[in-house]
Amino acid sequence: MPIRLERWTPSWGEARMGLPLRIGVIGWGLRGGLAILAHQPSDGVEVVALADISEKAQAAFLQRIPGAVVTSDYRDLLEMNLDAVFVLSPDWLHEEHASVLLGAEIAVYLEKPMAITTEGCDRILRAAICSGTKLFVGHNMRHFGVVRKMKEWIDEGRIGEVKAAWCRHFVSYGGDAYFRDWHADRSKSTGLLLQKGAHDIDVIHWLCGGYSQSVSAIGDLAVYGKISDRMPAGESIKVAFRKTWPPMSLDKLNSVVDVEDINMMQMTLDNGVLASYQQCHFTPDAWRNYTVIGTEGRIENFGDSPGSVIRLWNQNHQAYAEHGDIEFVVPEAVGGHGGADEQIVGEFLDYLRMGKMTVTSLIAARQSVAAGVAATESVRSGGHAVQVPRIAPELLSYFS
Repeated sequence: MPIRLERWTPSWGEARMGLPLRIGVIGWGLRGGLAILAHQPSDGVEVVALADISEKAQAAFLQRIPGAVVTSDYRDLLEMNLDAVFVLSPDWLHEEHASVLLGAEIAVYLEKPMAITTEGCDRILRAAICSGTKLFVGHNMRHFGVVRKMKEWIDEGRIGEVKAAWCRHFVSYGGDAYFRDWHADRSKSTGLLLQKGAHDIDVIHWLCGGYSQSVSAIGDLAVYGKISDRMPAGESIKVAFRKTWPPMSLDKLNSVVDVEDINMMQMTLDNGVLASYQQCHFTPDAWRNYTVIGTEGRIENFGDSPGSVIRLWNQNHQAYAEHGDIEFVVPEAVGGHGGADEQIVGEFLDYLRMGKMTVTSLIAARQSVAAGVAATESVRSGGHAVQVPRIAPELLSYFS
């Protein structure tokens, strides 16, 4: 089908002004709370339906939104006169669910990552163009207070021109969260460098003002592959953050465990910035730390939640200056992920109703997947450099 390159006009939003928005949901799992945030009947937004194959999930949904419709077949949502759907299903289903909804001209909130392949992302983008329907990807970390402040300082020129960046991510809950369900199966997630790393890769790209052009990476299934206590094929378990320690005591792993539990990725961005991302799923503590260095200083965060500290060094020191030259304490915030969930749902609803510009970016969401996929290919083929596939010019032009 040829791509129509018309730009969206506000006619859809204007037609809906003053009318209630009817919202559906696909998948009632860990991110179901996003739909609850969107359910604002007094403000003209109602979540009215859920599609989920689990009867337990359906019952849990109805406890939160009594009187809503539940179904096990997401295609039933196509006949319910919905304005938008939150696609919160497992990653390998994102492409199918989003593409079908967009084809039916139903706006989509798509939880990250956009898809588990670069080609899948491009097919979703083409579906949005062909139908002229709104698509939004839930990269909520762009609303983290710590990330927003670091971006602000960079944009103000506080560290000069960005030249390098690092991210270290210690995932103490990695075993319980990612090795006891489908995340551990590369056929359903590609790998944790994509599934978990998509957030951090997107933040690195955003802070550095460019996208990965070439990547190389190493990784290993160093710990969880040695655990023999596995669930039978087809059996699943609800994710629980149990603070399992030591990592080798983890039990009831997914029947398939073939994704890496430690990864180290190097990136050359298209603007010349050099960046690195390290991720480990068997650390004793949880920690996400960004360092960005420019021609006139550097910034670093100590914690990523409200109350965390960001430090800026922009004077010369002959030794480590513990507190930097400027410190900023991230303000307290209410809500999930330090208030980021509330903000991203609000951003989606404003985009849906009024066509407001968004902090999140569909091009950036695709590029984070493309970089993660390329890095995973590098890990599994000896660590050599892999070129990140360029986005098609017509997609770049339309969504830019």
